[in-house]
Amino acid sequence: MLKQLSIYAENKKGAAQAITGLLAEQDINILGSVINDGAEFGIIRMVVSDPEKALRTLEAAGYLCRLIDVLGVEVADEVGNLNKLLKALSDSNVNATYIYLSFNRDTGKPIMVMHAEDIFETESCLESKGFSLL
Repeated sequence: MLKQLSIYAENKKGAAQAITGLLAEQDINILGSVINDGAEFGIIRMVVSDPEKALRTLEAAGYLCRLIDVLGVEVADEVGNLNKLLKALSDSNVNATYIYLSFNRDTGKPIMVMHAEDIFETESCLESKGFSLL
């Protein structure tokens, strides 16, 4: 299981760069990220090399943040593999609330980072269907 950092940031020019700058100053690597915008605020979701340090750094700078558990599912870079993953979830009646892409720096394979309502049930479902989880 991975820890994801969710950051609530004002939807304005330079907001993402300010956050990534703070992380870079602390030598924290961003391993995967997605930004969802809203009218005035957005949510930046990241898997980072040191989630606890990133949380402390951003909170000290005034950002509202939280850490949550997410799954990292390694898949081969082949046509149809995302569909296979989603079908496995659907067949088990599991809903992924969101998914974004990262990659395993050791193997070079894609990693689907996902959140679900019951993360432990989702983990069990995917492991039973032969998926490789981080």
